[in-house]
Amino acid sequence: MASITTVRQRNQRLEARVTQTQKELIERAACVQGRTVTDFVVGVLQDAAKQAIADHAVWKLTQEQQKVFVDALTNPPAPNQKLREAYKRFRKHKASTRR
Repeated sequence: MASITTVRQRNQRLEARVTQTQKELIERAACVQGRTVTDFVVGVLQDAAKQAIADHAVWKLTQEQQKVFVDALTNPPAPNQKLREAYKRFRKHKASTRR
């Protein structure tokens, strides 16, 4: 069975203005890694983007924060008046959208 190779088309552009010093630094970094400037920049940006998303998606808590969080989950406080009113409004809204 023949394998199908997926070809990624690079047909989108990103542009950035940099200083001469920044450009030289980027070119040098690409050169020492044996990569083109485009390949280097795209790779570094992609890694940074993935890391930024991961940092946003994962909570990092201290041990004390973990204890407080788990305690709030296992021993939730009783609903206050505002929460009870919000729940009533939600139920009323939900019932009206079913019609």
